[in-house]
Amino acid sequence: MDGKTQAAAAAASGMSLRSAREWDSGPVPSATKQPRDWRTRPDPFGAVWDTDVEPLLRSDLKGILEAKWVLEVLRTRYPEQFHPGQARTLQRRFRDWRARHGVEPEVFFQQVAVPGREAAIDFTHATDLGVTIAGDPFPHLLFEFVLSYSHWTWVAIAFGETFEALATSLQGALWALGGVPAVLRSDNLSAATHELKGSRGRDLTTRFRAVLEHYGMRSSRITPGRAHENGVAEQAHRRLKSLVAQALLVRGHAAFDDVAAYNAFVQEVVAYWRNRPAAARVAEERPALRALPSAAIPSYTSYYPVVRRWSTIRVAHRTYSVPAQLMGHTVEARVHPDVVEVRYRHEIVQTMPRLRKEDAHRIDYRHVIGWLVRKPGAFARYRYREDLYPSITFRRAYDALVRTHGERADVEYLRILQLAATVGEAPVVAVLTAVLDQMGGFDYVTVQAQVAPPVLTVPVIHIPAPDLTVYDALRAGAAA
Repeated sequence: MDGKTQAAAAAASGMSLRSAREWDSGPVPSATKQPRDWRTRPDPFGAVWDTDVEPLLRSDLKGILEAKWVLEVLRTRYPEQFHPGQARTLQRRFRDWRARHGVEPEVFFQQVAVPGREAAIDFTHATDLGVTIAGDPFPHLLFEFVLSYSHWTWVAIAFGETFEALATSLQGALWALGGVPAVLRSDNLSAATHELKGSRGRDLTTRFRAVLEHYGMRSSRITPGRAHENGVAEQAHRRLKSLVAQALLVRGHAAFDDVAAYNAFVQEVVAYWRNRPAAARVAEERPALRALPSAAIPSYTSYYPVVRRWSTIRVAHRTYSVPAQLMGHTVEARVHPDVVEVRYRHEIVQTMPRLRKEDAHRIDYRHVIGWLVRKPGAFARYRYREDLYPSITFRRAYDALVRTHGERADVEYLRILQLAATVGEAPVVAVLTAVLDQMGGFDYVTVQAQVAPPVLTVPVIHIPAPDLTVYDALRAGAAA
C-alpha cells in the first residue's frame, strides 16, 4: 500500500483494518462478485404471464405491442393487483422476451459505393423553412441530386413534382457535374412513373425513359413504402433542410427580394457545407463518370391550343390570355417548370408565369383592354373582372370613380387602364396616387393630361462602308 502500514492506509481510506487486509490479500470485492440471475423480490407478472401476457406477445407479428398498453389491460382485468408504477418492470420483461422469442427485425446491409456508379434524386417540401419572396410566403420544393460515392450535391428550387421540373433539374445537375453516373436511383416519383393497370405497380413514363436513354443512365427505383432504400437521398434531404434552416437562422431572417436571391443563398449553402468537404472524393469520382451527350434534351411540354374568342388559351386545365390578334389561330404553348412560352409559327409572342393550381387563370389586361374600351358594358359582368385591377391603386381609383361618376365610372376606368397599357403602369400609378391623396374628383382626361409621354430613344446603328477594293480587284482580274 505505497509503503504505508495497513493500519495507516486503512485510516487514510476511511475503512476498517479488516477491510484493508481483505483488499490487500486478494481481488477487490467487485471483481469477485458474481452476476445475479435471480430475483430479489417476487415477479409481479408471474401469475399472469403465461395466461395473459405471452399470448399477446406471440400474436404481435409486427412487434408493435407496447408494455404500457398491456399494463392497462391487466389493470382492467385485475383491478387490485397491478398499478402504474410497474410499467418499467413490464417493459424489461417485454424486452427480454422479444430478445429470445420475438419477431426477427429487418436487417439492413451496409452498401459499398463505387465511384461513378450511382446518383440518387428526390424532391422534398421546403415551405416549412418559412421563406418569403417580396413579403409573400414562398411555397416550394427542393430537388436534390447526390452522388452516392463522393456525396457531390446539386440543388434546384422547384414548384411541383412535374416532369418539367424533374427533367430541367436533373439535366442542370448533370451538366454542372460535367459527367453522367451509370445508375439513377429514386423513389417512385409521380413525374417519372405512372401506375400500371390492374395494380401491377408503377413503371417509368415514356418521356422520362427518353431522358435516361439520352444520357445512357439506368433507372433503379426503390420498393414502394421503403424510403430507407433510397437512404443517400433521404439522409441528404434531412441534412440539406437542416443546413438551410441553420443558415437562415444565422442570417437573421428568411426574407428575400426575389427567387434568384433565394436560389443564390441556397447554392452558397450547398457549395460551402456539402461540396467543399467532398472536393477530394469528387475529384476521384469524376474520371469514372460517363461523358455528357452533345446537347441537353428538351425539358418542356408542348401543347397546341386554338386561341378562343375570349382571347384565351386552355393549357393543362389552366387558362391564359394571349394577344387578341391570335384568336382563331393555333399556337404552341411550351410549359417550362416556371413559365409558359407561347409561340406562333416558331416566334415567341408571349411569356408568362406558370400557374400552379388546376383551373386557375391569368388574364393580362393588355390583351383585352382595346375591345373593352369599345364595349364598356361587358366590364360589369366580365368573368375575369378581378384580373383587370393590376394593383390596389387601380382598385382604389375605380372605387373613387364610382363615387364621383356613377354609371360612367366603368368608361372612365377602362380608358385609364388603356392608358396604362399604352404608356406603362408606373406613370399612371404615380398620377393616380397623387389624385387619390388629394381626395378630389378626377377622370381619364385629368390623368391623361398629367401622364408624361414616354421618351422613346432611337438606337444609333453604325453600318460600316463597303470595301470597294474587292470589286476593283475582281474587275482587274476579269479584264486580264
